[in-house]
Amino acid sequence: MTVVRVALDARSYDVVIENGLLARAGEHIAPLARGRRVPIVADANVGPHLATLQRSLDTAGVPHEAIVIPAGEKSKSWATLEQVVDRLLDLGVERGDHVIALGGGVIGDLVGFATAILKRGCGFVQVPTTLLAQVDSSVGGKTGINARAGKNLVGAFHQPKLVLIDPQVLDTLPPRELRAGYAEVVKYGLIDDAAFFAWCEENGAALLAGDPSRREYAIAHSVAAKARIVGEDEFETLGRRALLNLGHTFGHALEAEAGFSDRLLHGEAVAAGCALAFGYSAVRDLCPAFDAVRVSAHWQAVGLPDGLAAAGIDAPADRLIEHMRHDKKASGGQIPFLLARGIGQTYLDRNVALADVGNFLAMQPR
Repeated sequence: MTVVRVALDARSYDVVIENGLLARAGEHIAPLARGRRVPIVADANVGPHLATLQRSLDTAGVPHEAIVIPAGEKSKSWATLEQVVDRLLDLGVERGDHVIALGGGVIGDLVGFATAILKRGCGFVQVPTTLLAQVDSSVGGKTGINARAGKNLVGAFHQPKLVLIDPQVLDTLPPRELRAGYAEVVKYGLIDDAAFFAWCEENGAALLAGDPSRREYAIAHSVAAKARIVGEDEFETLGRRALLNLGHTFGHALEAEAGFSDRLLHGEAVAAGCALAFGYSAVRDLCPAFDAVRVSAHWQAVGLPDGLAAAGIDAPADRLIEHMRHDKKASGGQIPFLLARGIGQTYLDRNVALADVGNFLAMQPR
């Protein structure tokens, strides 16, 4: 078992990582339940994991009630949020109660936001079942839903009380979903850990093929990296936490163009976005061209998109730029970009001209 502490004073919590943990989750949740019924919000794809979790709660003597919603990005909506909140109110959830989020990033973001606004804030436990959620969205307290104008534009910072990660649940994940989550693993190496990126180059294929020790190591390393950054800049006011958005400004524009659908998964968009960020940095002579080549080569080696063409995006540059204008990090009409001076040397640039980015995008193969 690995336990990573997210140090946030009164809002601190543990991330517990262990193979087979889901079958013992009830032991960890029982102290938070206080004998009260614990709602579980899950998506329709996690039936076997839901059954395992329910058995563990039964064994621990924790009463529970499942709320199952449709899987997919479209559930991060006002309509689904309203349904979940109404159901939680029907179950009599109190401010001191806890709700379990069982599923991928969509479930975690949705349940986190629902509990942030329910009774002005109640507790929740993250039990992520995808690699992307395990290494990224389940840790750090960013919650929310999508709006017509863009992704994650409505939400709140609301930290979980506990995160339980069982790498074994990834055995049931479709290969495409696993690869998409792996993009977020590699991102930590690109941000500020060149040695970890090199580890990914050497071990990524084995991790994706199912090697349990490499999976557990990558998850623990990624969670520790995120916990450190979140602990330094919880509300993204100092600029440090913004580094976690590497690839997202480009990536969210690609997702918007794809209609936030399964046509392009979030992790796939992040991979393409990271490649574009490094490519743009290289074009501006900020980053060695060879580093941009290494990033693209690794995505290609593991079956992830490394640009517009690979992501299936053929939109004109001006339309992609228009998507970027809705970026929630925009300030004074200026959009901050995560650029790189090299692998492991990402930085925030608040003075990037969108016209320049548009010219770069116009040159990209489609």
